[in-house]
Amino acid sequence: MFLPQVVKSARVMKKGVAYLLPFMEEEKHKTSAVAQSARGKVLLATVKGDVHDIGKNIVGVVLGCNNYEIIDLGVMVSCEKILDTALREGVDMVGLSGLITPSLDEMAHVAQEMERRGFELPLLIGGATTSAKHTAVKIAPAYRGVTVHVLDASRSVGVVDRLRSDDLRAGFVAKNREEQEALVESYNRRQQVELAPYGEACEKHLVTDWQSIDIAVPSFLGPRVLDNFPLAELVEYIDWSPFFMTWELKGKYPRIFDDAKVGDAARKLFADARELLEQIVQQKLFTAKGVYGFWPAAAIGDDIALYADDSRVEEVARVHTLRQQWRRQGQANFLALADFIAPLDSGRRDYLGAFAVTTGHGTNELVARFERDHDDYNAIMAKALADRLAEAFAECLHKRARADWGYGAGEELTNDDLVAEKYRGIRPAPGYPACPDHTEKRTLFSLLDATARTGIELTESFAMNPAASVSGWYFSHPQARYFSVDRIDREQVASYAHRKGVAIEEIERWLAPNLGYDPRS
Repeated sequence: MFLPQVVKSARVMKKGVAYLLPFMEEEKHKTSAVAQSARGKVLLATVKGDVHDIGKNIVGVVLGCNNYEIIDLGVMVSCEKILDTALREGVDMVGLSGLITPSLDEMAHVAQEMERRGFELPLLIGGATTSAKHTAVKIAPAYRGVTVHVLDASRSVGVVDRLRSDDLRAGFVAKNREEQEALVESYNRRQQVELAPYGEACEKHLVTDWQSIDIAVPSFLGPRVLDNFPLAELVEYIDWSPFFMTWELKGKYPRIFDDAKVGDAARKLFADARELLEQIVQQKLFTAKGVYGFWPAAAIGDDIALYADDSRVEEVARVHTLRQQWRRQGQANFLALADFIAPLDSGRRDYLGAFAVTTGHGTNELVARFERDHDDYNAIMAKALADRLAEAFAECLHKRARADWGYGAGEELTNDDLVAEKYRGIRPAPGYPACPDHTEKRTLFSLLDATARTGIELTESFAMNPAASVSGWYFSHPQARYFSVDRIDREQVASYAHRKGVAIEEIERWLAPNLGYDPRS
């Protein structure tokens, strides 16, 4: 069986139980029969500051199908609530989920609190940004109890079964600890990679002939609002491959339909998705809102200054970027996003774009409707489609932005070309590899007045709410490309903290996954 079939079977089970429950209760009162107990009780929660929960919800459904009682606390759940509920409900284990990188730090905090409060329950870790290595290095050492990284929903039952088994638990725990020790050793070796001194990395920036390069001029400056954007226009921009990954069906769309193993399941899932998508579009169940714009810009070192207008007198924002330092074989340049903007002293006028879009308004209402009908399958489907539409909106708007900027006006690209990014320019997002600092979203949102114009709010961990939202910068440099900053040294962290005007410790907290040193040393 594949995951979509499991979740569909859960729908049948839940609807059946809902129908039978009144009769079962009546019979229980007549006979004083004792209901069969669950195999165990599992608490699930998306940690504080994070609003993403598709994976967590799927895990809950799969475990529920296997007769585990699930206590799902939802999203943005504080450490205190998680642990207090675990004690009050007498759960057998705790499962934490998160998508954005700051959630990793919050998971480590929960582990530390479990240790401080004397917990002995197994701790399960899952989510897109989590990994077995991060769990082994940053979370497991904080807690003497067993901590297990769960790769995906289909593995969750096997993990929970073993942890609940008198016969299998000891062997499973020993193997898990052995694997984590190997991952820690591997991580420590990787920490020994050579980082170029920050000064050298700055000297070896991307070289551009700013006197001859084509710098495109936008057709307007400042923000433009897209309110209630037609959903039908977004459908053609959907990249379906990540949708199948959400359901743990591996393969590229549309080739996945021809796969001997998963093709049949993928076709059925796709048919269900298209049917629900048609309802969403025709009945306008989701609302798409966006804002984008362009600002005069100039690079000042590794920062980018943005100005109110082309007079370039009033600076309205400053974008702080980070530079690669990890030496790799054959590497000639150490990139920072600031390299793609003309320096202030070049004499050339350059521009930077920004955007924020969402298709998440209306998602919670539709999901709640399905959940009231005991339909986890369509509840999860609705969230997955909202995510796909948000990414489609970002793709659609980027195409419009390139046309507004002039250099993309003559594009003749298919959807496959767009998915493969066969166009000039990039749209990196704060919190992702080229600009891993999530706090830069504060600058982005302030510049766009995004919350007032789109209804997207930032959580304390800088996750976007609604979850089906995308934001980022537009760069038009002909050589602009995506890259990973990866490891950085203490010198760059100190420079970055000074430029942002915050304490080094604060930067180290937000950039913990990128530090090439131990802040405690």
